[in-house]
Amino acid sequence: VVVGDQVLWQIAGDEGSIEKLQDRRNLFYRQDEIRTKSFAANLDRVLILIAADPEYSESQLSRALVAAEAERITPIIALNKSDLAQPFAQAWERLAPYRAMGYSVMPISLSPRSPVADDGVAALCAHLQGLTTLVLGPSGSGKSTLINRLVPGALVETGEISLALNSGKHTTTSTRWYWVPALDAGHDTDSARTALIDSPGFQEFGLHHIEPTRLPDCMPDLRKHLGGCKFYNCSHLHEPGCAVLAQVETEQHPGTISVRRHRIYAQLFEELSQQRW
Repeated sequence: VVVGDQVLWQIAGDEGSIEKLQDRRNLFYRQDEIRTKSFAANLDRVLILIAADPEYSESQLSRALVAAEAERITPIIALNKSDLAQPFAQAWERLAPYRAMGYSVMPISLSPRSPVADDGVAALCAHLQGLTTLVLGPSGSGKSTLINRLVPGALVETGEISLALNSGKHTTTSTRWYWVPALDAGHDTDSARTALIDSPGFQEFGLHHIEPTRLPDCMPDLRKHLGGCKFYNCSHLHEPGCAVLAQVETEQHPGTISVRRHRIYAQLFEELSQQRW
């Protein structure tokens, strides 16, 4: 049983016991060689929160997006620290392929120095209203700060950035559900229920539960070219007549798939193929 599950339970005195787990719409999780880490179930959205500084890992971002696509959960990307002009501009440019894929990519600033009218949080909240959303991201991205901002009284511990590691320090150690009544104001409380699920930060995101041949279908920039390859079992790595490779950008050909994205696909395909031998 994980956060977000719907269950039937039985009262027994001053305690209760779970009697049955209801069917899930989805389950968002990661899996490496050793263990499976389940985040939450029955999600409407996965909010992937990354920061302009320290620099986010595009590989980890892509992995989280693949995991969301595999469960048919709509992801939203929020780039924090829009108040840092140069780092933010560089990070925003790196996200251009994801905007081109149709993902919602939203700029926000969770700094207390940023004017509320310009911090982008209200625009982000409009995408979360009435939905159950898992807040996901590496340590130091601002997850706990966002929860504290939207859920007064949550008092989630926030951490500092490690200058030596150029990454955040883990402060959230468990997954927890929060109602967000502020986003339901003015709505019927029986029909409008906004919830955020806070999750521990991660530095690695394993995808060992996904077959390598399923990867292209979980990557929108590759997916739209599937079916046009010469060979039915094309790996989209080296085969002649590959419709995906034909769209990878080069100096002579703009393409619709960035070199970085295809490189991430190739690395993931190799990783997921090796673990099955």
